[in-house]
Amino acid sequence: MGNLLLTFGALFSIVNPLSGAFIFFGATRELSPQLRALLSRWVAIYAFCLIAASLYVGAYVLEFFGISIPVLRVAGGIIIAMSAWRMLNQPDTTEQRRSETPEHKSIDVAPKRLAFYPLTMPLTTGPGTIAVAISLGTSRPSGLHAATVAFVIETLCAVAGVALLVYIMYRNASRLAHLLGATGTSIVMRLSAFLLFCIGIQIFWNGAAELLISLPRAS
Repeated sequence: MGNLLLTFGALFSIVNPLSGAFIFFGATRELSPQLRALLSRWVAIYAFCLIAASLYVGAYVLEFFGISIPVLRVAGGIIIAMSAWRMLNQPDTTEQRRSETPEHKSIDVAPKRLAFYPLTMPLTTGPGTIAVAISLGTSRPSGLHAATVAFVIETLCAVAGVALLVYIMYRNASRLAHLLGATGTSIVMRLSAFLLFCIGIQIFWNGAAELLISLPRAS
């Protein structure tokens, strides 16, 4: 159970489904409830696949393409910060405006495609989550024996638990917003977007600092 608790705790803290639910609602608030429910299911599926892939093959993929973790953090931090910046500058939707335009908007792309980018990557499971998953995967036992099988089962259960929480929170994002009210939802979404922007800058800086340290010093 040690690997399960460690993996679940690390992934839950970095994914943060509760905060992500308000980010998800802010990005999909003008869509119909049925479409939002479909998107939440696909986000959970994609999140599970992305985290699991990062756990078991992420390090090999990065090594194959010659990409280091610091570079991944720099690129991902930029994407997260840009997405959060767009959300911070979105015009607020008041109750009066929503009552004037009760019809929901349709989307021109397939829900599965929209669910992956940007709702899953980078807003739900961004470079921070990928980096944590890769680091957790490096601690797996070498070889094929009982300990390896136990590690895979425990970590898969942890990933499935995080993905299930993502689905539950995102599926009920509108209910959470209704409990907070229009003003409370607007405040929480703005704060969540600002925190997401700060997380993006922090991830970028962590990667940039590691890259700067690795530069050869002038004698």
